[in-house]
Amino acid sequence: MLEDIFKIPSLKRQFERAIVVDGFIYNRPTLLNMMRRFTQMKELIKPAKTRFATAFLTLARIHQQKTNLRKMFTSEEWTTSKWAKEQQGKRVTQIMLMPSFWNTVVYALKVSGPLLYGEKKPPMGYIYEAMDRAKEAISNAFGGKEERYNNIFEIIDKRWDVQLHRPLHAVGYFLNPEYFYSNPNIEHDN
Repeated sequence: MLEDIFKIPSLKRQFERAIVVDGFIYNRPTLLNMMRRFTQMKELIKPAKTRFATAFLTLARIHQQKTNLRKMFTSEEWTTSKWAKEQQGKRVTQIMLMPSFWNTVVYALKVSGPLLYGEKKPPMGYIYEAMDRAKEAISNAFGGKEERYNNIFEIIDKRWDVQLHRPLHAVGYFLNPEYFYSNPNIEHDN
């Protein structure tokens, strides 16, 4: 699903911009040290099991450090550095100060977060409920304005129909005592 979501042109473009920023910083050790000073030693890249989860987590880290990154790219230390004068340095500065970049990062986090940060339960018997909760969280993140997330729901529904909507998941859901019994912790009838 995340792979399909990151194919949406605006999300793809902003993720590519995030890669430019990360690459520029992480390929220059002295600049990386400057970034770490401004972010209180927080990294921008957070590896995950899949490249699309990594994409989401990296965007989340960049967003968490938005204020610090913007301070860095407007600081005297940056503006007087050799990197600020390079063409790519100017591009990175432009990206960091671009409102549309940050708005799209927030959008990406709102639509991807509920899909990644579901409860850490085994999927069998929980996947139906998890998908409902994820879609509800996405809807709530946009105040129920369907035009903001309809394309995301189309991606989710398509993946759901093709890969996840299986009889085994349905059986797991219907046999899950958490959803159909008042005390799901009961193990034995007396």
